[in-house]
Amino acid sequence: MSSRELVVLGTSSAVPTRHRNHNGYLLRWDGQGFLFDPGEGTQRQMLLAGVSAHDVHWLCLTHFHGDHCLGVPGVVQRIARDRVRHPVRALFPGSGEPYWRRLRHSAVFADTSVISEHPLDGDTAGVGPLSARRLSHPIESYGYRLQEPDGRRMLPDRLAAHGIRGPEVSELQRTGSVRGVTLDQCSEPRPGQSVAFVMDTRLCDAVFELASGVDLLVIESTFLSSESALAKEYGHLTAYEAGVVAADAGVRRLVLTHFSERYGFAAEPSFTSEVRRSFGGEVVLARDLMKVPVPRRRQ
Repeated sequence: MSSRELVVLGTSSAVPTRHRNHNGYLLRWDGQGFLFDPGEGTQRQMLLAGVSAHDVHWLCLTHFHGDHCLGVPGVVQRIARDRVRHPVRALFPGSGEPYWRRLRHSAVFADTSVISEHPLDGDTAGVGPLSARRLSHPIESYGYRLQEPDGRRMLPDRLAAHGIRGPEVSELQRTGSVRGVTLDQCSEPRPGQSVAFVMDTRLCDAVFELASGVDLLVIESTFLSSESALAKEYGHLTAYEAGVVAADAGVRRLVLTHFSERYGFAAEPSFTSEVRRSFGGEVVLARDLMKVPVPRRRQ
């Protein structure tokens, strides 16, 4: 199993369907689990996907519309019931803190102290490896980006040419030089991997900033272009607009999700055709319980 992959728990928008649960996305990232927008039914979807409460280290909400947050009580109570011991960081728009409180304490249960709260404020914010940007939606909403720091790729032929081997390789990586040979002489830059998560929003600068150069973009495509006026009114994207973002930002793998209940599986070819008008790269139309690997590192 890839150590960096997206587990899709739900793909519907405001109304679930027989085949699509409300939102829910778990990003597995080197032993950490980032749970985004757990909608109603997420706890059961986790069970079906083989995800446990112990897999959740981050709980990230874009905003407080029900399809993005009504699964919080079940997830929180499961974290408590299963006696998760590691810290769980909860990120959410600060203006919605009263709603967070109601969700966090919506029923009587044996509480847990492992969840720390990190309300977001301002146009830009960040906690740990996550950065956030405020989006364009009728209520305060944030998109998220997970960015690995850039590193260096060691080049075996150059190491051999300089006679550097064994423990000296680690010393070179740690200190930057060995016997007068520098790290730059034996390595090349290695871009860090990145994932962006963009839910309910109109097109805005923050969407492009979040998506810029990412390996994996998970983005809403609530409507087809025939409903573009409705999309704009309610603060959503069309599949075509999602493709515009991916093309402009140089996205490597595009995952479309958050589909209006008006579209069944039979409409998927229409979403594919529409996104192809603006984006020629790899496209995945998300379905519940699908697993999508983060693309391999750029060579």
